[in-house]
Amino acid sequence: MADRKVTRTGKNGDGEIVELCHPGALWSPRSKEGAIRDIQVGSHSYFVKVGRKRIEIAVIVEDEGFSLRTDPEWTAENNLLNLPDCP
Repeated sequence: MADRKVTRTGKNGDGEIVELCHPGALWSPRSKEGAIRDIQVGSHSYFVKVGRKRIEIAVIVEDEGFSLRTDPEWTAENNLLNLPDCP
């Protein structure tokens, strides 16, 4: 499994995460659906850094389907929403 550091996110008009990005990385940008599939099958993990902490990005189930957020064990916030927009 390859680890992928996320430094930016793409958001739609409703503020929903629609892609993960790390400028300069060969995998970037990665669609939300692609990242969810990667996490579910265990081919890649995605994470953000907050200070010196590595915080995993998890797949969660909502009424509308699957979504991405930082692991709630590490933070109550969804740090993905606070990241700058993808270029």
